[in-house]
Amino acid sequence: MIDHMTFRVSDIERTKSFYAAALAPLGYLPAYDAVHDGVRVLGFACDSKIDTWFVSAADVTTRCHLAWRAPNRAAVDAFYAAAMAAGARDNGAPGLRPHYHPGYYGAFVIDPEGNNVEAVCHDPE
Repeated sequence: MIDHMTFRVSDIERTKSFYAAALAPLGYLPAYDAVHDGVRVLGFACDSKIDTWFVSAADVTTRCHLAWRAPNRAAVDAFYAAAMAAGARDNGAPGLRPHYHPGYYGAFVIDPEGNNVEAVCHDPE
């Protein structure tokens, strides 16, 4: 089981704005914002558990794929719309991806750092 993940980003304010919008439909909220040893750190939480971290850095995390589980297909649609409105680039509009498995419903966007981020629902409907 994964406990948390950390991404290094070049523009922490842009990251905060983007992920606050994109992850809200999935139940995530900004939950931590502080400076440690001169480095700004952000944490996003769902159900009070911070599992997604961002740190300001010169060597950024890019070209990574990360998927958040959505509670339903409407949340996948809302993630995609919010991410696009916040400046994401399209990498796969919401829809079924039966080549992964029947019922796989996902949406993919490229975040401001170039990562492929996704919301996915595995429910059959």
